[in-house]
Formats: sequence, structure tokens, C-alpha cells
Amino acid sequence: MSYALKEIFPTLQGEGFHTGRAAVFARFAGCNLWSGREVDRATAACRFCDTDFVGVDGQGGGRFTSPEELADTLIRCWQGSAVGGSGQPFVVFTGGEPMLQLDTALISACHQRGLEVAIETNGTLEVPASVDWICVSPKPNSELVQQSGHELKLVFPHEVTPEMVADLAFEHFFLQPMDGAQREQNTEATIAYCRAHPQWRLSLQTHKMLGIP
Repeated sequence: MSYALKEIFPTLQGEGFHTGRAAVFARFAGCNLWSGREVDRATAACRFCDTDFVGVDGQGGGRFTSPEELADTLIRCWQGSAVGGSGQPFVVFTGGEPMLQLDTALISACHQRGLEVAIETNGTLEVPASVDWICVSPKPNSELVQQSGHELKLVFPHEVTPEMVADLAFEHFFLQPMDGAQREQNTEATIAYCRAHPQWRLSLQTHKMLGIP
């Protein structure tokens, strides 16, 4: 299988449980809930995405012809970057929707090179059990297939409410204020909800605050 990556870059995880952790982000091109084109946003299942996942023209992006080629690229990115010190090599597969392309062969190739594998997914496709860290972010107008994992991260407020997913089999539950014109108001509402419902923890997009990718 070949893989289409919009971008690959070293950074710090900006959201959720691993906030502040050094990581290589590998963003797959494509999504099953939005084409990525603005002309289609109004009719998409997910309309609030703030990520460019179209094409393979981003930093480190391209088409990779085998899991070994991509895994080699990822470990070199870790080893050659300022974040790649003596810590556990850590790759976060994201998108778009990474489960359209991530497969067991690529996961295995990453493990063989010492990479801990995390995924950020909308949960509409089942995630292989060999993934080390599963973060699911449910989206409206879609079926949630992956109903268990390590971390559930919900944008707040939107059509999928915390009450709809609070009983799912996740270890950690995060609410993240929806970005945009109402960000300040949404942040206040998220803080208030987390205070009233301690099951949920606040997640902020710290990478945007810090100006890092």
C-alpha cells in the first residue's frame, strides 16, 4: 500500500493528554467527513475543521510507496529534529482522517523502528489494537464506530454533546473550546462545564497560543 501525507513535522503535542510532549506529526491527506474544499464546507458532515489536509505539498509531505519508506522518514524526522533527544520516539498520525490510510503494516514498521504510535481519529473507522494511544474526537452527522480508547476529545459546544459520549470506554475525557469568532465565549462555557462535571478536563490548543505548528 502507498501513503499520501500532507505534511510531516517535529513539534510539541498541543492538545489533550499529551500536551507539551515532543512528537513527530504525520498528517495524512484526505478525510471521509469533508473534502477539504471550502466550497463543500456548508454541506459537509463536519463543518468546523481548521486543518488543511488536501494534497501532499506541505512540509515533509509526499507519497510513500511502502510502510518501510514512510517509517524510515518518520524516525529520521525524530532523530534529526530539535525535539529528538533521548526520549521515547513518538509519532502522532492525524489528518484529515488517518484511518483511511493507516494500516497494521505501517504500525508494525513504526514499532520496529522504536516509534510509539498515536492516532487522532474521528472514530468512524475501527482502529487496530496495535496502536499505542487512541484519541477519538467524535464528529456530528457520522456513526461512531471506535467507542473505546485512551482519550476522548470533544470540541465544545457542538452537536455531539458530552452527555452523548460520557459513558463510552475511554480512560480520559477532554473538552476543547471550539475555535472561531466565539472562541472566548466557548472557552468560558467549556470551563464552566468542566467545573460542574469533573469527569471532563479542559484541553486548549496550546500550539496556536505559542505559534508553533
